[in-house]
Amino acid sequence: MGSVRKASAWLGLVDDSDDERYYGGYEEDSEEGTEPGDSWVTNPKVRVADEVAQEQGTRIATVTPDGFRDARGIGELFRDGVPVIVNLTSMEPSDAKRVVDFAAGLTFGLRGSIERVANRVFLLTPADYKVVSGEGGRMQGGFFNQS
Repeated sequence: MGSVRKASAWLGLVDDSDDERYYGGYEEDSEEGTEPGDSWVTNPKVRVADEVAQEQGTRIATVTPDGFRDARGIGELFRDGVPVIVNLTSMEPSDAKRVVDFAAGLTFGLRGSIERVANRVFLLTPADYKVVSGEGGRMQGGFFNQS
């Protein structure tokens, strides 16, 4: 029985019986079939693109930290080989600078790369990823060149 369910039963808000339709097949205490790499911490500041991408190992995480204490989550994702988009627009400038310094050291230590995508938004890519710039494919002197 889950902790919320137990508290509700103790307060008398719900029936004390173990009703399967409440759980929907989910058991809090069951650890069957999970591997150490399968567990993800639910954090509203970190989003992973898609469940299918998680299974295939092709995922990108976006992180919007509130302070420097969130840098650890960035490091753990990057260390696992996940490219990370770090959005620092909601941070104080001093903390944002610390996170960028941390990210630069992280990418240097793990032989990755860091690129500025927009103002106060950075992309951290592991060593086995290559970022392709969209500017290289533009035509020089194309149809819209009116000079």
